[in-house]
Amino acid sequence: MRSRSDVLETAILGLLSEAPLHGYELRKRLNLLLGSFRAFSYGSLYPALKSLVTRHLIVTTEGESPASGRTTPPPPPLAGRRGRIVYELTAEGKEHLQTVLATSGPAAWEDENFDVRFALFAQTDAETRLRILEGRRTRLTERLEAVKESATRTRARLDEYTLELQRYGLEKVEREVRWLDSLITTERGRVGARARARASSSTPTSGPSRTAGGDHETHPAEGVPHPGTNEKERG
Repeated sequence: MRSRSDVLETAILGLLSEAPLHGYELRKRLNLLLGSFRAFSYGSLYPALKSLVTRHLIVTTEGESPASGRTTPPPPPLAGRRGRIVYELTAEGKEHLQTVLATSGPAAWEDENFDVRFALFAQTDAETRLRILEGRRTRLTERLEAVKESATRTRARLDEYTLELQRYGLEKVEREVRWLDSLITTERGRVGARARARASSSTPTSGPSRTAGGDHETHPAEGVPHPGTNEKERG
């Protein structure tokens, strides 16, 4: 399982791949797109940013980020005050992000990491998306069976409120499994269409046929002599 800091770093790199951002904008984007990160404070965000800078995955500059939407130059900063720090992905950062997004092992299926990976699916290839979705479904199906088995064993010993909470948990997992089934069907269709397109583009096209003597070409369907055939041959 990946650590929480690793998951946060992936989310940061994924957001910065869309546009440079300053810390406040980053935190807003994390809260908006990645609900599981709402509990992350500046105390968690800035050490992660510092680590990414140290590893040359992002760089910092002062000024307004493109994502701020400002169309006029910002006012000059007050004397003695620094401008906002803007974070931008480096070439090494882009390469690292692509390496992370190409992985589809069990770590990508975990609850917290899956949310981040799913939020970055637009930057992930279809085959990897499909493997992650199928892995996530397998994990949830295993969890669902374990919960059902536990519920069967303990039902007689639980009060009505605990049973209701247990039922809610089961329904929640079942809804996610159905949601995953729909996504998997869509991704399989995309992967299949891409495979058919590759197969079609790699199929050689047949050229015009020639007679056994090799002197002139004939139409492959009707056997009509090629216009270059001389009069003697036509006779």
